[in-house]
Amino acid sequence: MMGKRRRRTSSSSATTSSSATSSSSSSSSTTFDQSNPQHLFAVTLAALSNHEIGKPTSEANLLIRKALDRLLFSLLSKSPNSIMQTLHAPLISLLPVLITSKCSEIACSSLEIVGTASLFSIEMNEQIAFDDEIVKGLITAVASSRRNVSMAACNALLDLFTTSVGRCKLLEHSAIDNLIFCFLQVPKSSTPSVSLVMEQLDGKTFFTIGFTEDEYIISLLHIVIILINDCTLDQLRKIPRGLANNLLTYLAKLWAQVHKHIIIDTVQESEKRFYLSNIRTNNLAESLFRLSMERTFTQPSNFQEVKTSIFHDNFESFIVNHWEKSPLLIKNVSNTSLRDNVFSTFSQFLKSKDTVSSFLECLLQNLSSAIPIGSDELDIISFLNEARENIGCPLIYQQDIRVVKTSDSKREKHFFRGFDVPYILNARDISRCEEAYNDGYTFALRGMEFRLKDIAAVSEQLTSLFGQPSTGVNMYLTPPKSQGLARHRDDHCVVVCQIRGVKRWRIFPNPCPRLPRLYENVDYNFEGENGNEKIDGCKEFLLREGDVLYIPRGFPHEACTVTNDDETNGNAEFSLHLTLAIEIEPPFEWEGFVHVALHHWGDTCNLSSRISRDSSSHDLDDMIMHLMHIAIKLIGNIDPTCRKACLAGAISYPLVTEDFLQTHQRSTFNHLLSIINSSSNFNDVYSNLEVAIRKNEDLFENLRWVRHLDQKMSSIAMEDLFHVVVHQKDKVEAAFMEAKSKFCNEVVFDDVVHRYSMLLGKYRSMRKRYMNGMLALSCV
Repeated sequence: MMGKRRRRTSSSSATTSSSATSSSSSSSSTTFDQSNPQHLFAVTLAALSNHEIGKPTSEANLLIRKALDRLLFSLLSKSPNSIMQTLHAPLISLLPVLITSKCSEIACSSLEIVGTASLFSIEMNEQIAFDDEIVKGLITAVASSRRNVSMAACNALLDLFTTSVGRCKLLEHSAIDNLIFCFLQVPKSSTPSVSLVMEQLDGKTFFTIGFTEDEYIISLLHIVIILINDCTLDQLRKIPRGLANNLLTYLAKLWAQVHKHIIIDTVQESEKRFYLSNIRTNNLAESLFRLSMERTFTQPSNFQEVKTSIFHDNFESFIVNHWEKSPLLIKNVSNTSLRDNVFSTFSQFLKSKDTVSSFLECLLQNLSSAIPIGSDELDIISFLNEARENIGCPLIYQQDIRVVKTSDSKREKHFFRGFDVPYILNARDISRCEEAYNDGYTFALRGMEFRLKDIAAVSEQLTSLFGQPSTGVNMYLTPPKSQGLARHRDDHCVVVCQIRGVKRWRIFPNPCPRLPRLYENVDYNFEGENGNEKIDGCKEFLLREGDVLYIPRGFPHEACTVTNDDETNGNAEFSLHLTLAIEIEPPFEWEGFVHVALHHWGDTCNLSSRISRDSSSHDLDDMIMHLMHIAIKLIGNIDPTCRKACLAGAISYPLVTEDFLQTHQRSTFNHLLSIINSSSNFNDVYSNLEVAIRKNEDLFENLRWVRHLDQKMSSIAMEDLFHVVVHQKDKVEAAFMEAKSKFCNEVVFDDVVHRYSMLLGKYRSMRKRYMNGMLALSCV
């Protein structure tokens, strides 16, 4: 394998210098102090002044090259202080002219000086980066028709990129557009061929990519990848669509080859025909992710199609009578299988495989891990910066996939050992799919909306239907006569879509009066005092292809493939179903809507004049708003309505009556305002604040999302809030009671909906970008 690029050493510089000196001695008697930067500048400037029209004389050429060689020798051999003096000399001002010289030797030497200086120290790197003319010269030199000059310019840029300042300055000059264009113009293989080399760093494994392309192409690609991965969202948006799409096409082909090597777990031996780059697989994956975030993927389904396919004509009745209340089976009375419409692509993929095990192996080999993202994370660039080392890695057990079976409805058994510690699935694990399937294990694959475009489209439409930021989609493939997951409760509502086979479900009543919240512990003891199962109120449902089953959050349930041959026409069949998880995140519960209402009311009313005319009233206003948020939180802990999903952000339901769309939503909101006005009191807020301080708890921990309503919202430490409440209790209590009363009587539902919808839009935009980025990494 070819080695990485090597910079010219001081000895080679000395040789060149000696040669130049010898050559020039016959044509010039000029002598100068080679250790004096001022003399180097004078000689170089004089030589440049002797240019003919666009072409220097041979004597001038030799003098310039001699000066540059001495400068490079100085950079490679002197102390830092001396080097700084050298670069502060006027000679540095001539570099923009020199690196664009028509003499290749001069241009290459000048570019090597730029690179060497950039690597020596942060100070030197920044000095080069802040010289706009040098930066422009580098961009011009990369596109040079002379391969040695363009290659030297690539090396200089890679050296400059060792600091964030260097990368930022290139982006400020819109270099990325020119560099992408330059890369796309270079002839390349239609199907890139790659090799991977594994490296260990700080206990982590990385793969570096080797290419059959030549060094110049790969250096250009490396530069483009570095810049893309350093772009802000605005800078990514400004890349011309045509350039971005053409680059995406190339990167997607390259990623398919790279991903194949990662998954099959066969790192090739070093081969001379491969050029080993400095590009890691995760660097490539991040660039593909970033360029795809704003991309619009083909939508194979629309709102009405998803609504009709899943709920038929029963959606409005479902919302009124069953949503978050009770299970519902929607039979496929028309004998139109779900796989024939909204899930057609996924079903065809399944049917295209000869066996279930081949379907599984193909699916798992072509998917990347869906990196977990914070529920309140709305900055996609911040997320990428934190997760960049893991982007594009293969599936992770427990995070992306589980292989599990249950024999007694209570205890789950995992196929892979060490399942309690997440680890990356390798080729050997994937090759055991058939063994696990034949032994009765269910494959549970999470995040299908990040892996297949048609499923992503269904997820998006369902999200709009329920007015939520996102809908998760999991796949469950269960062998005949088997049970995968043990009986359990979910913290989200589930819509089960039976794609293939038959499965029997048992659903038990919610043992708790309140709906569980997302991320809340939903463990429950399913055994009675005598060890007997609690089956009172248990409902059984048999799902066939095309059937849909709704399970509200909190309702215990279990499922297994049937054992009665009569139910499968005499053939024991496997079952494949998708679960559409409608997750109600904190801002989009009714309690969240009330928090948004309080924030909106606080923005639009003049609390200072209403509460106090004291000079410190502004601080008191902030205190009262925080106390009011605590009061709402306390009501949310006891009133079941607060935990229900708010549908204020849902799209309009054409067949739903005006009464449901408006009166129902307003009545729910007014009910909560009435409860807050009558039930919340200052003493409860004070007591909870006191307990939180004593236990060192943060009552606002679960309300961090409120900052997305207004980035300028003040933040008050719990200790500071408690200090004011203790020392000015009477004054604070009076202000609290007055604010509570005015809020409950003045806030208007329709006014809040606009602010609420803006917040929902922010969440959706973030999830959409994440989904698009992940879809780009899928090789199915």
